[in-house]
Amino acid sequence: IEHYEQALAIAREIGDRRGEGIHLGNLGNAWADLGEVRKAIDYYEQALAIAREIGDRRGEGNRLVNMGLAYWELGDLERARRLWRRALEILEAIEDPYAPTVRRWLDETEQRD
Repeated sequence: IEHYEQALAIAREIGDRRGEGIHLGNLGNAWADLGEVRKAIDYYEQALAIAREIGDRRGEGNRLVNMGLAYWELGDLERARRLWRRALEILEAIEDPYAPTVRRWLDETEQRD
């Protein structure tokens, strides 16, 4: 976390918005790994805003996927699915190799209902 915080500070200092978004996303992942899911969501939301601002479609899709995973961890399956559906639209549009995984998650979770 300390490494990502330092990298985030540097990205902000030099005005690297893409780098800032990446480091925010990495901080979200780190906090999620530590079980601090709500804190992770805060970082993902900041990273998502930057991805949209700079037109980073892959970054936007990845942040939506990660937010979906976070909400899944919190037990909010419907919100997770909504985020994954939005992510899947983007990932398929840019032909991201991660798209089939997200589609599988959606299919598996919808079968549970």
